[in-house]
Amino acid sequence: MFTHGNESRHSENDAESSDAPIADQRGQRDAPPAAPRPHSDPEVARGLLGKIETVRTQLQSVIRGKADVIDSVLTCILAEGSVLVEDVPGVGKTTLAKSIAALIDLEFQRIQCTPDLLPSDILGSAIFQPASGEFHFRRGPIFCNLLIADEINRASPRTQSALLEAMAESQVTIDSTQYRLEKPFIVIATQNPVGFEGTYPLPESQLDRFLFRLSMDYPDQESEIDLLLDQASHDPSSELTPVMHRDELATLQRFVREVTVDRKVVRYLVALVNATRQDTRLRVGCSPRGSKMLLRAAQARAVLDQRDYVLPDDIQEVAVAVLAHRVSMRSVSTSWNDAASVIDELMRQTEVVV
Repeated sequence: MFTHGNESRHSENDAESSDAPIADQRGQRDAPPAAPRPHSDPEVARGLLGKIETVRTQLQSVIRGKADVIDSVLTCILAEGSVLVEDVPGVGKTTLAKSIAALIDLEFQRIQCTPDLLPSDILGSAIFQPASGEFHFRRGPIFCNLLIADEINRASPRTQSALLEAMAESQVTIDSTQYRLEKPFIVIATQNPVGFEGTYPLPESQLDRFLFRLSMDYPDQESEIDLLLDQASHDPSSELTPVMHRDELATLQRFVREVTVDRKVVRYLVALVNATRQDTRLRVGCSPRGSKMLLRAAQARAVLDQRDYVLPDDIQEVAVAVLAHRVSMRSVSTSWNDAASVIDELMRQTEVVV
């Protein structure tokens, strides 16, 4: 499926791999051009797509009636992004995250966020060793492939901010020392709806670190019946075994960056983003970083649907989840659902150029 053609490929790393020479302080352009990036093997991609489809199918057997949410979370993971799942307790948010970790053989850690949780409880801290008379750094739970942060908005803003650098740059800085996080690194955070007792709303700067913001909602009646019958005598999630290795996921994430994006599709994406900046109902529209995240998510959606090119449909599938938490409504009494409705309306109004 993935081709080796000369099509234009767009990713946030294009500037880093540009062939343009670098000018020195005297204005001379004598630096050699950068070597072209190697393309990934399409045969490898086909095999990995079969595995991600198996992951998708097995998740649907555990999380009943939420195929759209499962597809969104897998899209986010393929795009190397973190996801924030908001809903009432008990609808399967944590089960979904743990099931993904089991199926993709990811090293995962789970944090139960509480008001007294400290940043060092997540990042780690230096511990004094009396025998040697030295401090040794003890790594916190953030040093894993998949971090599950349960009820993140119950933690204090100071503790919430401990995740910002990790989600944005895949590294943490502790006592002036930088520690790289192993890839793939993903955060799946859950939060209670705003207004629940003991919650601290996440600021816009932290919401922007999440690629997707989703809501699971209650299952439909038939799905809930199936769920109860499935778990009458055992827990299906405890029987999941890995069908994909973390290195294979990292390879598939690299394939996502190579998915072909036509200029007309990017033009449609930018038109949609510009519409958020001009709509009078919105105080703040989507930033250029939001545009980049929307493009990456559309590439990942195309891969999940087993295509090596992006369609406008891919952008429409992910636009609400990517953009709704990156815009601000003018009215303080409005909610994330109101912003999602605005994004959905703007999609219908924006012309699709083919």
